[in-house]
Parts: sequence; structure tokens; C-alpha cells
Amino acid sequence: MCGRYVTRNEAAIERYFNLIKVRDPLTDRFNVAPTQGVPVVRLIDGERVMSNMHWGLIPFWAKDKKIGYKTINARAETVATKPAFRAAYKARRCLIPASGFYEWKRDAEPKTPHFIHKLDEEPIGFAGLWETWDRGEEILESCSIVTTEANDMMSKLHNRMPVILDAQDFDWWMTGDVREVGQLLKPCPSVWLTAFPISREVNNARNQGQELIERLPA
Repeated sequence: MCGRYVTRNEAAIERYFNLIKVRDPLTDRFNVAPTQGVPVVRLIDGERVMSNMHWGLIPFWAKDKKIGYKTINARAETVATKPAFRAAYKARRCLIPASGFYEWKRDAEPKTPHFIHKLDEEPIGFAGLWETWDRGEEILESCSIVTTEANDMMSKLHNRMPVILDAQDFDWWMTGDVREVGQLLKPCPSVWLTAFPISREVNNARNQGQELIERLPA
């Protein structure tokens, strides 16, 4: 799954995602958590635009937005058929920028948090879905991160991981034929990523700061 991540260095993200417009400026955040507003990149009139959305997809048909607590992630194996996600998967696919993400090693007690990021220090593009929930007096745009089985490196921490797209596949994911884009919903190569243990301070979503992603002493 993916339940916490980092966004920082707006300039690097603007460059990596080749953004034409940024509607909501990105600030450095070291403990992005579900139900918060998060940056999302989508195509509008053929241009990549970044704006904030509620993390936890709320289907257009939902009677209550609390469903978003259960939809922060969409499983690649069922995203095309699960009622909460299938409409967005067909027509509203997006990118969710990150600088790295957290996972907790399962076979340790207490569970040890790890920070995962790209070896080349480039930003990460998660495969995402977005939706608009319109109740007249309230309109809310929301999103979900697509997850898949873990690659070899991630399997040492967890059996799931977010779908991390190659930058050359960004447009294909957002505009490609729904019958074909499922090919992208697979674990990225292990060699793209590295991970190291960090402080358990990250367990509290209220904690922020660069120190959260500092490697613990051996």
C-alpha cells in the first residue's frame, strides 16, 4: 500500500513532470497523510496542470464523502472493476508527484519505518486516479494512488507498493486506451529505488521536517 509520502523541491517536480501550469504551489512536506490535500498532475486541454486534491477518492455516486477514508489506494488487480474506481480508471487517470514514500518493515516489532526514494534522486510519479464529487453546495476533487505487488526490493518491507511510472509513460497512462494502460500497472524495477530505516517520529502524521527522512545510525 502507500499511506505516507514526501513532496519537496517544487522546481524539481515542475521540471520532471514538465508542468505547464501550477494552480496550487507546492510546499515541502515530509509526512503527507490520507485525507489531506495533495498535489495531482492531470491533462487539461492537452497541458499538464498541477493542483491540489483530497487524498481518498470519493466516487461521484457516493452519498457520504467519508468513503474517502477507505479509498486512498486502488489495487491494480481490481481497479478496472471495483465500483469505487472503475469510472475514474476509464476516463480520469492522473499522476501523483512525490519525492519518496514510507513503508514499515512488517517482521520487526515495533515495526520499523523506512524511507524509499529513487537512487538518482529524481521525483517519483505515482499512477493515480481522480474524481469529482458534486453535491451542489459542495464540490470536491479527490484522488487515489494505484498499488501493485512489491518488487524484490520492496518485498523485504511489504507485499505491496505504489505503481511508479517511467516518465516516458506519463502521457500514455493519462490518455491511453483503457484496454492497454493496464500494462503499466506493475512493480517498477528494483534498481530504481533504495530504502533505509528512519525514526519512528514519522508514525505521527503531525510530525514534519527534514529530520524524518534522515537515516538512522547503524
